[in-house]
Amino acid sequence: MLAGGVGAARFLRGLVRTAEPSALTVVVNTADDERFFGLDVCPDLDTITYTLAGVANPHTGWGLHGDSFACLGALGRFYDAGWFHLGDRDLATHIYRTERLARGASLSTVTTEICRRFGVRARVLPMSNDPVRTVLDTADGRLPLQRYLVARRARPAVRAVHYLGADRARPAPGVLGALRTAAAVIIAPSNPFLSIGPILALPGVRQTLAARRRPVAAVSPLVGGQAVSGPLGRMLRRFGLPVSSAGIARCYRPFLDALVIDRSDCGDTAALVALGCRAIVAETVFTTPAQAARAARRLLAALALT
Repeated sequence: MLAGGVGAARFLRGLVRTAEPSALTVVVNTADDERFFGLDVCPDLDTITYTLAGVANPHTGWGLHGDSFACLGALGRFYDAGWFHLGDRDLATHIYRTERLARGASLSTVTTEICRRFGVRARVLPMSNDPVRTVLDTADGRLPLQRYLVARRARPAVRAVHYLGADRARPAPGVLGALRTAAAVIIAPSNPFLSIGPILALPGVRQTLAARRRPVAAVSPLVGGQAVSGPLGRMLRRFGLPVSSAGIARCYRPFLDALVIDRSDCGDTAALVALGCRAIVAETVFTTPAQAARAARRLLAALALT
């Protein structure tokens, strides 16, 4: 699975109810990593880890369930980064990661250590151990992803998206091997530009996916022709793509074999077929793990994996 943050995590809650977690490799976007208060914070890696561990906040989809924010409030006396919510227990993860990276451990190694401490059975891989940063040209100037998405609530119009450092970065150990040998590759219902795009920008990733003889499927982040959350609809229009299942499929050409779409979007089936992409119709509003599990079962059955 190629994954971003909350959207991917909501689907993942169902996938691990349907597939054996130890058979799952999750390649996670790291281009929205940031330093806050001198700490190395990996929002997508942490969201995926906490979700797989069953300790994620079920209401927000990010952070730890039942966490408090006393330290963040105290830090507000000295810093102006209180807009990025780091919980008290969540800080322990970032402190550990920062200390291990400072001692020379790779992000892959540290991610494995953190997952082990949380009892995660799936293999979680950062997309790269090298720094890649998503930066957006907006109507209000150039903004790093977290400042655009969280501090500015994705309000400024986006004119271009850059993955700084992606051309020089290498996929983390195990990433290309997993993409080559997996029975199926599933692209999570994440924003194709902000969450999946950085992974695809790494050297060798698109080529490896295009060379696969086994299926590559994606789960659409659109429901009824609208983004469930975030700026995706506006971004699709900005980059000349329809705000539809066909627009999502075109983001993943030429390697996409199938797309899971919501029942409300079944009118897009013909357009998908014209793109050489099979439509798999399911309920894709993943409010509960049970709803996500039904969609995951539908997907795996359609790919003949169950």
